[in-house]
Amino acid sequence: MPEPKKTKKDEAAEEAAAVEATAAEEQVEETPEAQAEEAEAPKKPRRTRKKAEDAAEEKKPAAKPDRAPGEVQVVRAQAKYVRTSARKARLVCDHIRGKSVMDARAILAHTPRHVAQDWQKLLESAVANAEHNHELIGEELRISSITADEGPTLKRFRPRAMGRASAIRKRTSHLSITLTPKE
Repeated sequence: MPEPKKTKKDEAAEEAAAVEATAAEEQVEETPEAQAEEAEAPKKPRRTRKKAEDAAEEKKPAAKPDRAPGEVQVVRAQAKYVRTSARKARLVCDHIRGKSVMDARAILAHTPRHVAQDWQKLLESAVANAEHNHELIGEELRISSITADEGPTLKRFRPRAMGRASAIRKRTSHLSITLTPKE
């Protein structure tokens, strides 16, 4: 008859029993001299888990600054696979290159092209990154670089007359923006 499978609890109980048995075998009566030495030695207080965690937190080094002194802080944000062609995206990004964040927001809010909404979301993401991660003030930033690169093209086909098919290229683009503090 096969033995029933052991559960993890059973295995853990067996291991604990084995450890206790070996510990009991290893205990040897101490000589009076050894007991006297232990009594004289200063006792260290036992640490609880919570105290050990607190001590580990105290030992952590202070956070290093993200940049060297005199170096300009740079904040980036990217939007990949945006469903618009890079050419259309570049027409909008040329309007806001080098502008302050406040000016860029105003320009994008009044730009009629659909891709302006994608640029606006990306700009707000970059400003949020600057405020949260680098403790910068959003209104005191300017756009140092802005690019719209080509992404992969989705290839689709459309039926045409006389059994032919024509290709449809659904283009995508990768938008990226870099902000720096005003000087």
